Amino acid sequence: MFVLRSLAACLAIALLALTGHDAWSQAARTIRIVVPFPAGGSADILARLLGEQISKAQGPTVLVENRPGGGASIAYEAVARAAPDGNTLVINGNSLVINPNLRKVNYDPVTSFEPVCYLLSSPQVYVVNNASPYRTLADLMAAARAKPGELTLASVGPATTQHIGIEQFKHAANLNMPHIPYPGGAPAVNALLGSHVTAVFANYSEVVEQLKAGTLRALATASKTRIEPLPDVPTVAELGYKDYDVEVWFGVVAPAKTPKDVVAQLSGWFTAAMQAPDVKPKLLNLGLYPVGMCGADFAAHIRKQYDEYGRVIRAANIKAE
Repeated sequence: MFVLRSLAACLAIALLALTGHDAWSQAARTIRIVVPFPAGGSADILARLLGEQISKAQGPTVLVENRPGGGASIAYEAVARAAPDGNTLVINGNSLVINPNLRKVNYDPVTSFEPVCYLLSSPQVYVVNNASPYRTLADLMAAARAKPGELTLASVGPATTQHIGIEQFKHAANLNMPHIPYPGGAPAVNALLGSHVTAVFANYSEVVEQLKAGTLRALATASKTRIEPLPDVPTVAELGYKDYDVEVWFGVVAPAKTPKDVVAQLSGWFTAAMQAPDVKPKLLNLGLYPVGMCGADFAAHIRKQYDEYGRVIRAANIKAE
């Protein structure tokens, strides 16, 4: 019996040598994905879906750690200080580049991280109550110009992607429409349903059920191109504001100086996980659309977004709350 066990052990070692050490090392590896937001939100669901798929397909144990606070800066700062071995990552959103334009933070969005992939985008839409007289965005703009300061645009909160997108739109269209911030998407939508505000600029995922039910009406989407679920709803760019492009985006970054081959491996894993047959439909149901822009292209996107948000924040004199 001892001889048989020894022989089995030798065969296992030989098989490992034939299949390569990498399979063994990946199985023993633990990757921590830090989420800068509370559990249950889009970023948290994204991290858990992709982490589970990567673990199943590639072998490493993937742990998700929620570290909210500081407008997401606590998580970004922690990962910026982590060992650059590819085992500590952070799911990032627009807050990665917004925060340094509003307050002092202990990270640089351009130099403190190695961009892995721009994973997904969450389209933004301008919506009104279905009882509203405004059938198009042009209708809303004409009314705002006829009654300056009387019509209101609400968002999920101050100094957010949506607030900044509203200020961009108001500046481009020369509109006087006060911004009304609410502490989250649901309160903003409830205010619109109660006719307390004129319109809301929100994540498509936060208004999709009301749009399907017919209680809200979409006037325009803020992406460069129309979104698949709303093929008849024009973009703001189509209406004459060709440079207008606002989306909530989710990516994943590693600490600066993470080896390029490790970053490339992670890029491949995350890209494959997003396209997995049992993952992609779940993302689409959440209003999250795979992008898969990785490496240098994602780095260029981060730098462009940082510069653009800085310009708008300064022009509109937006302050951190």
